[in-house]
Amino acid sequence: MAFEGLTTRLQNVFSKLKSRGKVSEEEVNEAMREVRLALLEADVNFKVVKDFIAKVKEKAVGQEVLKSFTPAMVIIDIVNKELTELMGGTNVKLAKANKPPTVILMAGLQGAGKTTLTGKLAKLLQSQNHNPLLVAGDIYRPAAIKQLQVLGEQIGAPVFTLGDQVSPVQIAKQGVELAKDQGHDYVLIDTAGRLQIDEALMEEIKQIHAAVDPDEVLLVVDAMTGQEAVNVAQSFHEQLALTGVVLTKLDGDTRGGAALSVKAVTGCPIKFASTGEKIDQIEVFHPERMASRILGMGDMLSLIEKAQANIDADKAAEMERKMRTAEFTLEDFLEQMEQVRKLGPLDQLLDMMPGMGKVKNMQNFKVDEKQISRTEAIVKSMTTAEKRKPEIINFSRRKRIAAGSGTTVADVNRLLRQFEDMKKMMKQFSGMMGPKGPKGGMKALKNMKNMLGKGKGGGGGMKFPF
Repeated sequence: MAFEGLTTRLQNVFSKLKSRGKVSEEEVNEAMREVRLALLEADVNFKVVKDFIAKVKEKAVGQEVLKSFTPAMVIIDIVNKELTELMGGTNVKLAKANKPPTVILMAGLQGAGKTTLTGKLAKLLQSQNHNPLLVAGDIYRPAAIKQLQVLGEQIGAPVFTLGDQVSPVQIAKQGVELAKDQGHDYVLIDTAGRLQIDEALMEEIKQIHAAVDPDEVLLVVDAMTGQEAVNVAQSFHEQLALTGVVLTKLDGDTRGGAALSVKAVTGCPIKFASTGEKIDQIEVFHPERMASRILGMGDMLSLIEKAQANIDADKAAEMERKMRTAEFTLEDFLEQMEQVRKLGPLDQLLDMMPGMGKVKNMQNFKVDEKQISRTEAIVKSMTTAEKRKPEIINFSRRKRIAAGSGTTVADVNRLLRQFEDMKKMMKQFSGMMGPKGPKGGMKALKNMKNMLGKGKGGGGGMKFPF
């Protein structure tokens, strides 16, 4: 995940500050040197790092900070605010034309993911009750038009194309006219990938710009290209007057420098971030939330928004009731897993939870997506009766379930044991939480602690069945 290395480095720096209580100016300077190195290693632009450290130091060595009761927390707060400002301060929304349709022109290098991103953005607009039209303006890459048509079919959005023998300028113009005639309120124009040094293609996209007068010119940038992404953005901005940047592949093993540099260097706000390959894995970019994630503070607002968009509220309420009344079955467990998986990869969800970065770094803690799939296979190999009453699963049934799921009897035994442990913990937790708040207090907490187990990484105690 992007920023993972940076997050770990910054958390180590701030842990040292917290352990010292009061801090001196020299200790602040030492911490800032480590922050500077961490940012440079994350491939953040050198000038951006220099300015960022100068701003933080100026505020962090003030008397009111050094003499405060919690100087480390004040310094973390300063870094958080400066990181937020560095990435743009607040989210910048998509422009909206006074008279529909709003025209969005997609630009970027070859291989940045423009066509996929065009489909993702259309899907996001549909979720906001808009009616987008996709325009296939990339006539040079083999199968680019077909790719956009497949994405359009997938999300139920129309795709306008004139084939690959007509000028992209004409395709864009006629696409916008069709959108006006058919009542589409957004037009997303996919264009061919081009190098900023390719004068002919750069001239072509300028002609498309002049022909359709777009309300938004979004540059799609591959976050994995690091600082080079910022150079690309700067070059395109000089020639096209960009209105925003979209970062793709932000879920990859990237250092994240582009996200921290592009706004400061080009002045163009980051409007969206692509966090995976699936059509719905696109997020509105919120600088304050991204800063919080980078500092390991989580991003509960984004997590809540994902849950509201993907989880059935009635089902969730019924599930909560079953947990409280100890009616929770393996059938319910499977349904809950499927609901959670709709939110995206568990690694990404954990990154949104405050403090989970430290937990993930603990020994023996790793999200194993294959293990989750094995768990699902085991439960799906059970009969309805077995899911509802696991106690009836004898040895012969376990052998059948193992064979049906491609696992071993030991795997089935482990799942059943862990499921029972989880049910006990739920019962203890519901015993603590009554209508008037926590009750049962220390005894319930002690029982829960015993079930969760002792030792590093929770080894030897209860583990969840995935």
